[in-house]
Amino acid sequence: MSFPGHLHLVLVLRPKTHLQTTGTDLGFRFSQDDFALKMPMVMLSSLTDLLRFIDENQLSTEFGGTLEECHSDWIVLQTAIESFAVTVKEIAQLLQTFGTELSEIELPDEASGIEYLLRAHTEKYRQMKDDIRSVMREGRQLLSNLEASKAVEGAAAEDRDISQDKERVQRLVAQLRDMEMAFDGFFEKHHLKLQQYLQLLQYEMSFHEMEAILEKLSAQEKAIASVGTTVAQTEQLLKDLEMLETTAEDEMGRAQIIILHGHQLAASHHYALALIVQRCNELRHHSDTLTTALRAKRASLTRIRDLLLRLEETVRWCDEGAYLLANQLLDKFQSKEGAQAALRDIERLMETAPSAVRSNPDVLSLEFEAILTPQLQSQIEAVTEKLSTVQGMIQSRQACLRKLADIQVRPIQLVAPRPENSPRCKSPVFSPKHSFDVNSSLRFSFDLALPGKRASRKGPSTKKIEVMHDYVENRSCLSYSPEGVENPDQHKRHVMKELIETERIYVDELLSVLLGYRAEMDNPSLSNILPSVLRNKKEELFGNLPEIYKFHSRIFLQDLESCLEAPERVGARFLERKENFQVYERYCQNKPRSDALWRQCSDSAFIQECKKKLDHKLGLDSYLLKPVQRLTKYQLLLKELLKHSSNSQYASELQGALNAMLDLLKSVNDSMHQIAITGYEGELSDLGRVLMQGSFNVWINHRKGPTRMKDMARFKPMQRHLFLHERALLFCKKREENGEARDRTASYSFKHCLMMSAVGITENVKGDVKKFEIWYNGKEEVYVVQASTVDVKIAWLTEIRKILNNQQKIDKGWPGTSHSVDICEGLEDWTTDLSNISDSDEEDDVLLVPGRYRAMLDHLKCGKDDVIIKCGDVIHVLQESAMGLWYGKYKQQEAQRQLST
Repeated sequence: MSFPGHLHLVLVLRPKTHLQTTGTDLGFRFSQDDFALKMPMVMLSSLTDLLRFIDENQLSTEFGGTLEECHSDWIVLQTAIESFAVTVKEIAQLLQTFGTELSEIELPDEASGIEYLLRAHTEKYRQMKDDIRSVMREGRQLLSNLEASKAVEGAAAEDRDISQDKERVQRLVAQLRDMEMAFDGFFEKHHLKLQQYLQLLQYEMSFHEMEAILEKLSAQEKAIASVGTTVAQTEQLLKDLEMLETTAEDEMGRAQIIILHGHQLAASHHYALALIVQRCNELRHHSDTLTTALRAKRASLTRIRDLLLRLEETVRWCDEGAYLLANQLLDKFQSKEGAQAALRDIERLMETAPSAVRSNPDVLSLEFEAILTPQLQSQIEAVTEKLSTVQGMIQSRQACLRKLADIQVRPIQLVAPRPENSPRCKSPVFSPKHSFDVNSSLRFSFDLALPGKRASRKGPSTKKIEVMHDYVENRSCLSYSPEGVENPDQHKRHVMKELIETERIYVDELLSVLLGYRAEMDNPSLSNILPSVLRNKKEELFGNLPEIYKFHSRIFLQDLESCLEAPERVGARFLERKENFQVYERYCQNKPRSDALWRQCSDSAFIQECKKKLDHKLGLDSYLLKPVQRLTKYQLLLKELLKHSSNSQYASELQGALNAMLDLLKSVNDSMHQIAITGYEGELSDLGRVLMQGSFNVWINHRKGPTRMKDMARFKPMQRHLFLHERALLFCKKREENGEARDRTASYSFKHCLMMSAVGITENVKGDVKKFEIWYNGKEEVYVVQASTVDVKIAWLTEIRKILNNQQKIDKGWPGTSHSVDICEGLEDWTTDLSNISDSDEEDDVLLVPGRYRAMLDHLKCGKDDVIIKCGDVIHVLQESAMGLWYGKYKQQEAQRQLST
């Protein structure tokens, strides 16, 4: 085991004592076969026999030799040398195996896998290095021991043996050092390869991520319109572009870092140098392209905004000029001073004329030629035409006024306006103070009789300027319209302008309430005057008003502004935002709570202080009512647009939008009534959405019990308020709460509930076209319902029929479902006019009163004093006795008979 491969002969020296000899012989006898298999063995009986095989100079003194050496020390030294040689060989094999493993390993495609390999290989490399250093220290120790042995020994033979051992150990140490150096070089290259591969993966990942971001930014840049039709729209486009530029600047900064990192990898002699350089160039190209596109679009939009501002300024000046001319009163022109004052007003107007008015009309087109589009060109032409018209009117007025200023003429009689010219300004109003249309191409002329001006005949296409006043909003307006009837397109545009203008006002009012009242409830400086009833009650007082403001300010106002030049398309905007308008339903449901809270704090110092800061003329309650009022305003404006768009391809969209707003109003109204229901023990939300609600006359008949004559004697119906849900029909009684008139609110006391799964209907009832029947549990209970009109009856039957049909479809989809009732019946034999039947509520009991009645059911004779009554007979009820019996006349008989009650 200690000297593998170096033993050729074994000499066994027997012990001297008899006992030892016997033990040795037995031991060798049992193991002789094993020794014989491996190497030759010679048994020696004495030292003399040993000297025949080995010279005494080679034996130590204990074996009868002359060699001054400890045999056990020699054994230990030789064993150490042999063990070192074996260890060096094992180290060489381990290095070879590890190198082969590193060379043949398959690299993963993920950075995490590469990182794992780097950690694992580095850890194993360090362990190998530790093993090599340990063996190296062992070799150096052997050399040191050999040097020490050589210094002690003196014989030449002994020195020769030690030198041979030393040379062998030195050779093994050198071999180990060479293997270590070769392994270090190999692993360094392998480690560098893994690191560069990981760097490439990470760089590729960063590149593709940044490439996707830049492509997305480019798509967003292309999505921003290159041309705006109005100043507001162009300003918004510039704001959107500015936000995009800010984002792009940050992202392109990151792209530049990635490019620099790529250059660093290339400078470090990365094996994928060509690919990295290509990626850097691609990122640089993407960044440059995006930067160029953003700068070009910003420059274009800025120029377009400048152009539109000039056009807007020109149109505003034209409107002011037309407004000035229209407001110059004729009676003042009869004096020289009045004419001169009018001339000075016009001169001041001309002094404020924008540059576009004073320059050639073609200069504007030439100056902005690079950005002109057909739409912008048409706007320039429309403004130019308008400017030319107004300038012509101004020049004509100036000529007349100059004549009046120089020559005193006799007073003239004013000509009254034609009666066919409407004295009222059509809604929407138009005023230079509020809005203008840069696309308007109408020509204007004045139907005013001025001294020195010959009366001219007007054709059918003559236009007028009428000065009107909107007494509601206290503002003037100019209505540019043909004589007689206004152009439909122009009218639609005016309606759209009013819709946009009032929407802006609405948004501003909501913001003022949110900032001036709601936010102030959290103001520490006002906490001392905030009433306790308002603390932590923002949600109750204002409801979801912030949500309404967010929808209108961020979404719907922009939707409306985009339809300024195409009013018919506003229908599509309403339909797109149909779901958003549901915020009003929640707001209206909270309105009763808000009103109740407002009445408790309306006179508080906090409310008055907020009102004073805002300089509001109206109270907070008026502004909290604005959302409800605004909701009703939309359907009115949509009706007006639809009236003038019957032949438009977008008429169906307008009709759909109108229907959606009307449905919303109905839904809001129904939900407002629903929240006033009291006494219902379950969750109303479990019954589904409210589809219909309204007041009806109701009679009830329990068909499976005996019909009592007392029940038959009730003629007056019950007043019930019905709520039709998707899954149930509720019967309630309307009640008025006590209190002042303004504080009194209606509530609905729950009476009973019919699940729609067990409901059937009979659409017609004899004797009254406004009645229909609702029967329950297979006609066990029959409810005769009388609507206020036939249309109301039809509407309710339609909705109930829809519910029942849907339930039938669902039931057919589930085999084995039992149908307790049919869906609907027409006129059947059992159908009768049950107007004489009531329910058993004591509060609704109405006994007979004297008068004539027609029997609706047969009553057979039950006793000697009873009268046989048949359906259709006329009974004259006279009076009631003290015993509760009624006296009446049956048909034309004179005899009075008692009628059982």
